[in-house]
Amino acid sequence: MKKTFLSLIALAAMSATALAAEVKPALVYGTGGKFDKSFNEAAFAGAEQFKKETGIEFRDFEPTNDTQGEQAIRNFASRGFNPVVAVSFAWTSAMEKVAAEYPDTKFAIVDSVVDLPNVRSVLYKEEEGSYLVGLLAGMASKTGKVGFIGGMDIPLIRKFGCGYVQGVKAAKADAQVFQNMTGTTGAAWNDPVRGGELTKNQIDQGADVIYAAAGATGLGVLQTAADNKKLSIGVDSNQNHLHPGSVLTSMVKRVDLAVYNAFKDTKDDKFSAGIQALGVKEDGVAYALDDNNKSLITPEMKTAVEKAKAEIISGAVKVHDYMSDNSCPN
Repeated sequence: MKKTFLSLIALAAMSATALAAEVKPALVYGTGGKFDKSFNEAAFAGAEQFKKETGIEFRDFEPTNDTQGEQAIRNFASRGFNPVVAVSFAWTSAMEKVAAEYPDTKFAIVDSVVDLPNVRSVLYKEEEGSYLVGLLAGMASKTGKVGFIGGMDIPLIRKFGCGYVQGVKAAKADAQVFQNMTGTTGAAWNDPVRGGELTKNQIDQGADVIYAAAGATGLGVLQTAADNKKLSIGVDSNQNHLHPGSVLTSMVKRVDLAVYNAFKDTKDDKFSAGIQALGVKEDGVAYALDDNNKSLITPEMKTAVEKAKAEIISGAVKVHDYMSDNSCPN
């Protein structure tokens, strides 16, 4: 009897250990670096929040090229990490391959859809958040000319630009919006010098507010705008603090939520696969207002942007999604 009782205790201990071992989070960033002050850093913040709340450590990896992403995802999965979260559309094919090979591991991908029973795909309605900051840009512009600097020329970044144009035009129907993309490869996310050059070119054409949706490249956009006493708009993370009084606002994309929720849901045994789409209504995208930019946002601008936010949530304002038909109405 005693032997049976001890066996049961040992079995219970083993089960508890197995359950605890099941949550072993890993995070693979997009190219551009963990501390890009933007997209990747938002993902890191979500992982750090989970660690702070639970005491559970996570492992992460910063790929510097497109082949390293698949290697990292496979490496984490093969070593028993669970869940494995990848933040970039660039890891779509890698996730399709690796998640199929490890059906018992939970995976999440940001900015893409992988249709497998163990993968959560987190998408954002970037067009909605970009509309809000575009509205503010249109109202803040004194020249009636504003700019947009994208990173890699892909439909996702065109989606940011299209939402921005719609917001600008809602504020000033005859406004001009200059648009430039930094490049066509992953290097476009980490080229602040080129970002600065494109910004200066737009400023020379009369732009006085420039929105950057370009990862670490955007740091050059914000710096050049500040140097030339023009306004900029940050992206993904709240970048208002980088140049207080020069960054009009930031289009905050809550990548931190995607990472935090994937980790926590796995820990709580509530992980679900499938597509999650986070917009203004879900607090997945927003405009940033804090002590660093409050002097730039007039009461009239605040009223207008809050009205637009409410109308997007109610459905009264529908922001066109570039990726729905690869076109922009404006």
